[in-house]
Amino acid sequence: MSPQLDPLPARTEVSSASSSGLIARLRANFLAGLLVAAPISLTVYIVWAVISFIDSQVSSLFPPSWGVSHYLPGFGVLLALIGLTVVGALTANIAGRLVLAVSEALLGRMPVIRSIYSAIKQVVHTVLAQKAEAFREVVLLEYPRPGLWTLAFITGTTSGEVRDQFDEEMVNVFVPTTPNPTSGFLLFVPRRSVRLLSMSVEDALKMVVSTGILTPDDVETPDAR
Repeated sequence: MSPQLDPLPARTEVSSASSSGLIARLRANFLAGLLVAAPISLTVYIVWAVISFIDSQVSSLFPPSWGVSHYLPGFGVLLALIGLTVVGALTANIAGRLVLAVSEALLGRMPVIRSIYSAIKQVVHTVLAQKAEAFREVVLLEYPRPGLWTLAFITGTTSGEVRDQFDEEMVNVFVPTTPNPTSGFLLFVPRRSVRLLSMSVEDALKMVVSTGILTPDDVETPDAR
C-alpha cells in the first residue's frame, strides 16, 4: 500500500495565508478610517478650542453667578463679533477716527509698546487688508541651487532700500518649509527668475503640507516671467 500524505502542512499554509490576508485588510481599513477621521476630528477640536478660549475670556466680564459660558456655549464668539462690528462702525465716522488717532498717538509715545503695536498693526493690515497682494501668486523658483525647483509664493513687489540695490524689478518671495508652511525663507528674487503657475494658493499649500502627495488635477504649463 502506498503511504498516505499528511494534509496538515497544506492546511497550515492556507490558514497562514488567510491570517495574513485578514491582517492586511484590517490594516487597510484602519488606515482608511484614520485618513477620514483625523482631519475631521482635528478640525472640530481646533474650532471648539478657539470657541472655548473666546468664551472663557468674554465670560470673565460677567459675574460668575451668571454662568454665561456654561449655559450659552459660543456666546462669547457672538459677542466678540458684535463688538468688532460696533467698533468698525464707530471708527467709520469723524468722532471714531478722532478717538483712534488720539489712541495711536498715545501708543506711539510709549517706547516699548509702540514697537509691539506697530508690528502687530502691520501684520494684521497685511493679512486682512491684503496689502501687497500677499500670497496671491504661486511660482516655481530655482532653489536652493540651479537644477532644483521649489514651490514659492510672491508676497509683493520689492520696494524701499532693498529695491534701490538692484537695477531690475524684484519681487518678495516666500519659500515655505515642508510639511509646515508657517515657517520658511524670505527671498528677494528678480521677477524674470520665477515661473508663474496657474494653480491656486490653496492647491499649492496642499502640495507643501502633503510633501507632494496631493497634486492639483489641472495645472497649466508654467510661463516664465
